[in-house]
Amino acid sequence: GPAGAEAPSPSAKPSANQTATEKPLQPCQEMPPGLVGRLLIEFSSPMSMERVQRENPDVRQGGKYTPPDCLPRQKVAILIPFRHREHHLKYWLHYLHPILRRQKVAYGIYIINQVREAGAKGWWGWVDRGALLSSAPQFGEDTFNRAKLLNVGFLEALKDDEEYDCFIFSDVDLIPMDDRNLYRCYEQPRHFAVGMDKFGFRLPYAGYFGGVSGLSKSQFLKINGFPNEYWGWGGEDDDIFNRYRMIKHERDKHNEPNPQRFTKIQNTKMTMKRDGISSLQYRLVEVSRQPMYTNITVEIGRPPPRLARG
Repeated sequence: GPAGAEAPSPSAKPSANQTATEKPLQPCQEMPPGLVGRLLIEFSSPMSMERVQRENPDVRQGGKYTPPDCLPRQKVAILIPFRHREHHLKYWLHYLHPILRRQKVAYGIYIINQVREAGAKGWWGWVDRGALLSSAPQFGEDTFNRAKLLNVGFLEALKDDEEYDCFIFSDVDLIPMDDRNLYRCYEQPRHFAVGMDKFGFRLPYAGYFGGVSGLSKSQFLKINGFPNEYWGWGGEDDDIFNRYRMIKHERDKHNEPNPQRFTKIQNTKMTMKRDGISSLQYRLVEVSRQPMYTNITVEIGRPPPRLARG
């Protein structure tokens, strides 16, 4: 017969690590059967990393997990900008690892830790390197820049595993109160933090885009990531919200009801091209794979002097 036709290959027989009865894994269900719905979240019982580890034996080094019994629909990187919240982090990991496992998602958890600029001394002079490795460091006295840290997290997570196709950006003090709030990406950028427990408080207002949001890799690249130029808390929300709206509303940009908002979105269009992933500058200090998460320590500069005086 034709040269391309071969005898049936012997690999049709079950391989050594597969029994003849084993079926190939099926895709995980859209709404996995093991979810429990409303959760009781409390922060009064003492929490330690040892306990979190003990309760999550199947999480791999670096805080990674893949469902053993079905094929996950997405590979999700969860990125948390971090400073001085060691206490919150333990609770976050304690609640989120089991929730994510029940959601049948393949995931990795990345803590993006801002450290301060070296200055003249070089900060290895005043930071105990052992302490740096053993826990999420307790420093980063420069103004916090949440959006820029999330840009760093996006790039570093992809360096760690280029298969991530979904990115969930979360604050360390936000825990879902219902595990049917699925940590995955959708056709539109998704804001999850409605119905979140922020250590006992509900979210401040509807347009608030801090908290927890999810974008696919292509959505994130399409908006050039987040703006790098907002230092301190707040301010970046409107810009990010407008970037999200631009993905959502390309189809109806002609019936924008609020002309001022339109101007603002035009303004975002301009800043978006020059401020974001494409203009990101940072110095990677260290990537440290802890049992329950990956810690990315990074130096991202500081605000321009006129802002720093604020």
